[in-house]
Amino acid sequence: MRSTVFLFIFLLQASIAWGLTPEQWFQEGNKFSAEGQFKEAVKVYKKSITGNALSPVAHYNLGIAYKNLGQFDDAITSLEKSVKLEPVNMDARVTLGNVYNLQERWSDAIGQLNIVVHRKKGDAEAHGNLGWAYYNYKEGPPFKKVVILNLARAVELFKEQDQIQAAEATKKILEEARNKFGVTLIQ
Repeated sequence: MRSTVFLFIFLLQASIAWGLTPEQWFQEGNKFSAEGQFKEAVKVYKKSITGNALSPVAHYNLGIAYKNLGQFDDAITSLEKSVKLEPVNMDARVTLGNVYNLQERWSDAIGQLNIVVHRKKGDAEAHGNLGWAYYNYKEGPPFKKVVILNLARAVELFKEQDQIQAAEATKKILEEARNKFGVTLIQ
């Protein structure tokens, strides 16, 4: 009880001192992100998190802002916190898997993206990123079928969603994988 009162007083003082509530800071961060002002978005998302450290969406949006700034270590820290706070958030897992791919942390990417493709059907980005992670994974035997199946599924889903550029880019990687692993593997 005593700690709850202390926390309430602290948050009230913080809100008064900053002039905005954590939700208002969060909304400001969203505005900055929408305008492509990611450095400013990071600053205000951090203020939102200071007022409400248990907000998974604030950590998620902070991670995206860091990703857009190319600050991948910070993005991973924020996205991991978001996933820890809300393990069922598949969007956070896809983004985390994507950032792991950008850092060539294939095993970590595979761990996150496997969860997504099995729990959120029809996620083209997850299938594409999972295929890419398996394609580059070198710590075990090559997962040829998994690479081809996920990349092919991503192409199909991107086309269904009328994301032609993404479908074409993924199709190039699929063709490269088929050439590397043998065209007869899966047609």
